Amino acid sequence: MTAETESTRSAAPVTVGPPRAAADRVPVGGPPRRLRAEPPFTASLVAVDCVAVLLGALLLTAEQRDSALLMQLTVGVAALNAHAGLYRSAALAPVPSVLDELPALAARAAVAWCTAAALLAAQAPDRALGPAALTSAYALHLACVTGCRAALHHRRRRAARAHPRSVLVVGPAAAARRLAGTLARHPEYGIRPVGIVATAGIVGGADGAQHEPSPLPELTTTEEIHRAVIQNGVGDAVFTGPAAELVALFSRYGCASWQVAADRGRDTAMNRHLWGFACRRLDVPHDRRAPLAKRLLDVSVAAPMLLVLAPLLLLCAAAIRVSDGPGVLFRQERVGKDGRLFTLLKFRTLRPADEIEAATRWSVADDERMSAVGAFLRRTSLDELPQLWNVLRGDMSLVGPRPERPYFVAEFSRAHPGYAARHRMPVGLTGLAQVHGLRGDTSIEDRCRFDNHYIDHWSLWQDVCILLRTAASLIRPAGS
Repeated sequence: MTAETESTRSAAPVTVGPPRAAADRVPVGGPPRRLRAEPPFTASLVAVDCVAVLLGALLLTAEQRDSALLMQLTVGVAALNAHAGLYRSAALAPVPSVLDELPALAARAAVAWCTAAALLAAQAPDRALGPAALTSAYALHLACVTGCRAALHHRRRRAARAHPRSVLVVGPAAAARRLAGTLARHPEYGIRPVGIVATAGIVGGADGAQHEPSPLPELTTTEEIHRAVIQNGVGDAVFTGPAAELVALFSRYGCASWQVAADRGRDTAMNRHLWGFACRRLDVPHDRRAPLAKRLLDVSVAAPMLLVLAPLLLLCAAAIRVSDGPGVLFRQERVGKDGRLFTLLKFRTLRPADEIEAATRWSVADDERMSAVGAFLRRTSLDELPQLWNVLRGDMSLVGPRPERPYFVAEFSRAHPGYAARHRMPVGLTGLAQVHGLRGDTSIEDRCRFDNHYIDHWSLWQDVCILLRTAASLIRPAGS
């Protein structure tokens, strides 16, 4: 088990997290939520394309506009527009002008109509569309799409101005205040800054300048950020400068992160800007197959290991029973993925005085109450072997951030930005921090950084490598 710095260990005791709710979670921020979707708007755009196909078909003869042709056109147009992202909302960027979309709409409508006409000519040459009929139907289709989209975009602009999105502006204090003021002066973007997260106070920088007062609150701790997100319904964080440490934190709080900068060379469309500032998404997409692959690795390794190590487990249990009396297993509540609480199993190496000591005492490595058997089990990490059962149950993974008690999760989440973000992935029996020597009396800040780096760059092969390095380190055990 790692240890915190002296300042944390000597801090005044805090109340253990609130009583367990029905969902069995500790307040480390809810699971990431998606960007606020607008199903009615998307459905309206799809409906517009369907109506446009029907209007265009009215210019064809009765023999030409059969159900097969209409179905091919409708599916083709919808599929091409969806692939091009023409049904997605623009998120923080302003609602696009129909002129911005016209080239993409025109090209895809032309492809759909020409393809449908070619299929019709191949199937029934006597009903083939002539150039005049095809051109007029296509023109009416495009006119309908253009007019209806213009009306829908106008409606969205009015709605965005009337109901702006709450955002937090993140960055050096001066730059964050300037951007917040710019957004407040331009309500057409539908963005309402509700607070400033000065990275000088969060990630350790300092610009050394004196800043004029701002009407917006300046948030300096993770607790204040979390409270602001909940109270104001914040769904987005706008970054004015580099602060990669906070992207994962906002993701844990359910916020999308955006980089806003005046730099040139950004890979963004012309209309994706906020008053001249280029805007791009910062969130790192995750492979949806990752949880399944990780779970398959856990089960395929943990189950055979439990069978192979069964004699060793029985030998450890017998040694504890003879040396320290009854009560071979030690059960303790820990925080898992998405803040869910679970019961972690270990071989008992000493008997705590009471439940409060078990929940709030940081390290027992040098406790005089520990017997020789208990000290040996901790030094060789054999006391952790029962956690293979937690892995098989799905409470844990073989590789991931080490689980901690609710008391310390609350403490470290307040003290270290990004600590709560460790719970984006299942906790593990070992991890990237542990194979880099961050075990025992080492820095929580360093462990937090390694854990989040592991999550952001996860791969199945890296899990295998960490398991192999962990197995190799057992030759020179140092305890945990």
